[in-house]
This record gives sequence, structure tokens and C-alpha cells, in this order.
Amino acid sequence: MPRSPKKPCAYPGCPRLTDRRFCQEHEKLDRDRYNKYERSPDVNRKYGRAWKRIRDRYAAAHPLCEQCLKEGRLTSVEEVHHILPISQGGTHDASNLMSLCQSCHTKIHHELGDR
Repeated sequence: MPRSPKKPCAYPGCPRLTDRRFCQEHEKLDRDRYNKYERSPDVNRKYGRAWKRIRDRYAAAHPLCEQCLKEGRLTSVEEVHHILPISQGGTHDASNLMSLCQSCHTKIHHELGDR
């Protein structure tokens, strides 16, 4: 199958062609800008390596979306959701977690109004 043609880098004034949004040089600049200005500075304290291990362990134990399962659908897990958010005093305990598909996770956060 032929590849799609390369397009210009989205960085203003950059003439390079790329398969992605930015060329390799400007992709790093955009990532650094995001980490500095848009990403919460305490995100690594909340969601570091320990969280990744907890999330992977929980997803392995609960491989199906819990919301879809209640409605009789079998959908594989894509996200592990905190019922009580960490920012509101929640913990990484299994009793505060639920496995969700991307659609259900987005729907829950949309209803909460935080995304």
C-alpha cells in the first residue's frame, strides 16, 4: 500500500516535509512547550511509575469495561478511572478504581464537567 505524501511541518515558517504534525526538531519544541505551560506541574507526583504498575495490575484483573458490562456489552478496558479523583483526596486503592473503555471514560468526565 503506498504511503500518503508528506506535508509541511505545522510550525510557523518551517519548510520541512514530514509524516506527522511537526518535523522532528519542532516536535521536541512542541512537547517541551506543552510540558512547561499546559501540563500540571505535580502530575508526576500523582501519576508516576507506581501508578502505571497499579493501573496495569488492575486492568489485568478487570479486563472488561465495567460500565459496558453493566449494560450487557463486552468491551475491553482502555482506561483505569479514579472514582474519587486524586485531586479531591482519592487514592490508588482498588476500591477507588474502575476499568473503562475510552468512550465510557470520556462520558464520565464530560458529565463531571472536568474535561
